[in-house]
Amino acid sequence: MTLAPITQPQISIVLGAYNRRRFLAATIESIRANGIEVPYEIIVVDGGSTDGSLAWLARQKDIITIIQHNRGAFRGKPIPRRSWGYFMNLGFKAAQGKYILMISDDCLLVPGAVMNGYRQFEEGLAAGAPLGALAFYWRNWPVKQEYWVGLTLGEKMFVNHGMYLRSALEEVGWIDEDRYRFYHSDGDLCLKLWQQGYTVLDCPSAFVEHFVHANHRVRQSNVETQKRDFQTYLERWTGVYYDPRQHYIGGWRTLEYDDRLCTALKFPWIERVRLRWNTRLRALAVVLRNRIRAHVRW
Repeated sequence: MTLAPITQPQISIVLGAYNRRRFLAATIESIRANGIEVPYEIIVVDGGSTDGSLAWLARQKDIITIIQHNRGAFRGKPIPRRSWGYFMNLGFKAAQGKYILMISDDCLLVPGAVMNGYRQFEEGLAAGAPLGALAFYWRNWPVKQEYWVGLTLGEKMFVNHGMYLRSALEEVGWIDEDRYRFYHSDGDLCLKLWQQGYTVLDCPSAFVEHFVHANHRVRQSNVETQKRDFQTYLERWTGVYYDPRQHYIGGWRTLEYDDRLCTALKFPWIERVRLRWNTRLRALAVVLRNRIRAHVRW
């Protein structure tokens, strides 16, 4: 019996996940419904979720799931914590596509984003451009109206969410797993692409919705490492793309876009309600605190 040949994917969509099952399901559905016209694969790297994500992933027959526990203990010993770069590299190295699309498990791809990025990449490479990555425009929903892409040291564009040429990632040695715990690994990766002679451009026809404050507790623990990672980032690129005398650390390129399909409303409704109430409660807390302070001063 001869096995039927399997079509190689053109695009590998890679995302990390941890304890955000409702968001993860919505993210995956935004991939499936994106209108992708070429063979693709979905790779999820899960950090050992305990909220039912692993059982849900096991039932999804179109997803390749990699489990790498990153919290807690096993057989009486704490599990060593791994960096964001380590987790993403697991997915990147397993990817078989010509291109790797990186998003997060709290994001939704606006319909058409994947093919728009794919076509721009194909046209750029066919024209001889040394294209290494495309940054998709994204916004923190619902607090931001405009979409943006990031510029880092030396006004070099980098990718928060977007598409990479897999061979270019392999050439520059993938994401640095050791220098950074969580932040600035994406900027570092793109600077390595620039240094190697590749360019990183924006894709003004590809958009991503990012749900602000998803899993707030985990986000807060990540923020605590930002200062250390940022200092490491500056030291790594001083004299190359960073000049301490000018101290230009980056900025944003914004783009207005009216998503008539209202993609953001496909975030889990219970999380949207929770965000609305949390926002109101925080605003009320600020008002009460100011009134208490005013009363104490009086």
